[in-house]
Formats: sequence, C-alpha cells, structure tokens
Amino acid sequence: MSIHLVGGGWSESTAVFEPFVVEAAARGKRLGRDVPRVAVLVVVEDDVPSSEFRSGFPAMLASIGPCEPLVTEVVSSDVFDTRVLSDIDGLVIAGGSTPAYFEAVVPLIDQVRLLVADGLPYLGFSAGAMIAADTAILGGYTIGGVEVCPPDAAEGLDEVTLAQGLGLVDLAIDVHAVQWGTLSRLIAATEAGLVTGGVAIDENTALVVGEGALGVIGTGSVWRVEPQLDDDGEIVGVSVGTLGVAV
Repeated sequence: MSIHLVGGGWSESTAVFEPFVVEAAARGKRLGRDVPRVAVLVVVEDDVPSSEFRSGFPAMLASIGPCEPLVTEVVSSDVFDTRVLSDIDGLVIAGGSTPAYFEAVVPLIDQVRLLVADGLPYLGFSAGAMIAADTAILGGYTIGGVEVCPPDAAEGLDEVTLAQGLGLVDLAIDVHAVQWGTLSRLIAATEAGLVTGGVAIDENTALVVGEGALGVIGTGSVWRVEPQLDDDGEIVGVSVGTLGVAV
C-alpha cells in the first residue's frame, strides 16, 4: 500500500486518485468488504474548501470505483475524534488551511502512523500532503524577513513555519508548486537549513510513495530540492530537478 501526495488543483480528472481507490478496494477485499470504507477528513475555515469541493470531492472518489466515502468535517480550531479512523480501508486528508489541518489532526498522529505502517493507503490533498511529512511546512512567505514566495501562498503566516507532521514521509512537502510559486519557498527553506530538502508538487499531480521507485501521476511535475554541502557539511547551495514529468 502507498502514500499518495497530491499537489492540489482539484478538477474533473480522476487519474491522480485512481491508484488510491484501487488500493483501498484491495485492502477492503482482504477484510471481506466489497465496498471499501474511505475516511475523508475536511477542515473548514471561512468556507475553504468550498461547499462545491466538500460535496464534489467525495462524489468523485465514489465515481472511480465502488467505495463509501465517510466524510467528517470540523471547523477551524476544532480537532478530529480518533473514532474517524475506526474500521476504514483508506484515509484522505483534504485541502484548505494547512495550519488548521495540522491542529485538527494532532490527536490522530500516532494512530495514523500505525495504520499506514500496517498498510492503510493514505491520500493527502494539498494541505493533507504538506502535513504528511516528518517536518511539515505549514506556510509563511518570509525567512528572516526576506520574501521567499508570493504572500498569497502564506496560509496566514509571515515567517515560514514548521511543525512535526504525521511522519509518513521523510521529505518536506510543498504543493501548488508552479501555480502558486511555492517551489521557491522550499528552495529557500532548504538553503536556510530549516528542512533537509523535499519535494514541491504541481497541481493535478501526485507523488506516490510505496515499495520500490517513487511514482508521478498527473499533468505536472514533482520538483526535488536537495541541499549541496561542502567538505565540512555546510550548506553551500541547493540543487533542483524533477522526479519526473507526469503523463
């Protein structure tokens, strides 16, 4: 089973979500269920994500193949009850305010780690992808007072802010890479030593982390950022490349 990290940009295309639904169905089948139960966790702040997304996204998952989306919504500053993770075959953490999502999932962190380690497929969409990391980027557009990405991508934060995330992947994750200009935030955070590198995922694109090689699905790119070190282990720059151009 895999961890599916989607860079946002929900559209009518289902390609980036299909492997996740297939994996949830396979897990459900092993447990004797013909229709897998998929928990979909949504945090709403000032009608973000939109009501259209909140109804349309679960319907889209169900259109891919037989599955039962179990949607739980909380408002910003509330937290999820651990019972949302009971008896499920897949877990989706959706998009919106990344700081709000992080606060809402704190009670779930240990249980999510155990379930994913046991083979539960996970899909993080936008904010849900960012908080999947060991060290999660929550937002911000400055480092040391210097702008490193557009303010519109700041998530209500000034300085680039980090937190201990779900711990499902060991790389920092940023999303809406090309569309919001957040690739530069990951580059700056890596060069400043705030994170030890990571990936920035374009919209309508998924990075699939499982056994074997990493996979890229969708219409964009996944950008890999790595620190460059001198002989003393000091950061002297960064390298940027793509893990693959999705097809």
